[in-house]
Amino acid sequence: MAHLGLKDFAIRTFGSSDKLVLLIGLGAVVAALAAALGALAPRHSRTALAGFAALGLLAAVAAVSRPDAVPLDALPSLAAGAAGAVALLLLRRALTARLPVPLGHGSPPGERSTGPVAALAVGTGRRGFLRTGALTLAFAAVSGGVGRTLTAARDAAATGASLVLPRPARPAPPLPPGADLGIPGLSPFTTPVADFYRVDTALVVPRVPHQDWRLRVHGLVDHPVELTFQQVLGRPLTERDITLTCVSNEVGGPYAGHARWLGADLAALLREAGVQAGADQILSRSADGWTCGTPIESVLDGRDALLAVGMNGRPLPPEHGFPARMIVPGLYGYVSATKWVTEIKITRFADEQAYWTRRGWADHAPIKTASRIDVPKAFARVATGRVVVAGVAWAQHRGVAAVEVRVDGGPWKAARLAPSTGPDTWRQWRLDWDATPGRHSLEVRATDATGHTQTSARVAPFPDGATGRHSLVVTAG
Repeated sequence: MAHLGLKDFAIRTFGSSDKLVLLIGLGAVVAALAAALGALAPRHSRTALAGFAALGLLAAVAAVSRPDAVPLDALPSLAAGAAGAVALLLLRRALTARLPVPLGHGSPPGERSTGPVAALAVGTGRRGFLRTGALTLAFAAVSGGVGRTLTAARDAAATGASLVLPRPARPAPPLPPGADLGIPGLSPFTTPVADFYRVDTALVVPRVPHQDWRLRVHGLVDHPVELTFQQVLGRPLTERDITLTCVSNEVGGPYAGHARWLGADLAALLREAGVQAGADQILSRSADGWTCGTPIESVLDGRDALLAVGMNGRPLPPEHGFPARMIVPGLYGYVSATKWVTEIKITRFADEQAYWTRRGWADHAPIKTASRIDVPKAFARVATGRVVVAGVAWAQHRGVAAVEVRVDGGPWKAARLAPSTGPDTWRQWRLDWDATPGRHSLEVRATDATGHTQTSARVAPFPDGATGRHSLVVTAG
């Protein structure tokens, strides 16, 4: 399970920047290898050239090995490898070139002149080296630019920026007044797209042009189905408010967010395909090859499971699954929220395992009741007297019934809940606390609509989500 610990460490330490850190690390390794090949070139030029060619070829193979890749994706890597090899040849030739320098009168044979002619030769050599370097950089820039230009059109078609989504056949009801308490520092009820958490295994965001996208529904079904993006848009679309949570979220962590989603009814799609008796798993696959196992009963039990195409009134951003993704309320994302989805296979848990379940995570993962203090922040200094304590709580597909706060281990006090928008969304809460001078600990717990109250027992996210109560320390005075 060492790889799981590494993954959790990366998410916990770097958050949504974990992939950026990895890319920077890869860049540093490639730069170090290039420097080593450059140092090797003066004596072993063929070996150095072979090294550059191998780096370019390796990058090209990695680019086209992605499930959503096309042959053109190899071009930038091949161009970069060619640019590196040409740069090595030109710079080596410029560096090792020796201009003929006439010897001074009476100079011993084999001895270089140290007079004005030699100085002119050295200056000319330096200018030639700099000129060669400049030409090499220009060649690299042009090569990279050509590669990016050839792939830019495909990337632009994969953003959905120019799309206009149809109006929902079943619009979401308006949010009740006061659903967002409007407290500074409190997470807004609807998370802006730019602030919505992203946790996935994609090192590079898949770019899937909607014109090329297809969804295949097959496996243990009576009637396999294949849909284009336009056919999905032509179905009756449903709009719903749904809060998502990542199983990697630690107690009090940031990996929860709320959005208004637009999509086709996933249960209706499965019923059209005709799920056969004995099937209990939806094994969905994303454009980058990642797989997700979802319990079929969680889609067919009446909840608003969606094949989503929109988020907060706009087409899905590429980072959140454009052209389409799955949304199943009440389940952690790794068993419900496949982004860039291209395949839905109806199967059995006993027969096939998804990406994370093969690595020891639970195959059934309902979201656990949780709560978080957003205001004040940990270790903040607050004024004495009336202090607002506020946060969010969630228990998707059950709903939050109560939130309580206690100070310094004292009695639990009921917080005021914002109006409920349904069982699939989080709720904001607040408590007015009369702070006395000194250091204080604040702790929160939530109770869901089934009567279950958060436990105090701290459990790590692996294998089916964290438990425990969020607490923090502040100083008043």
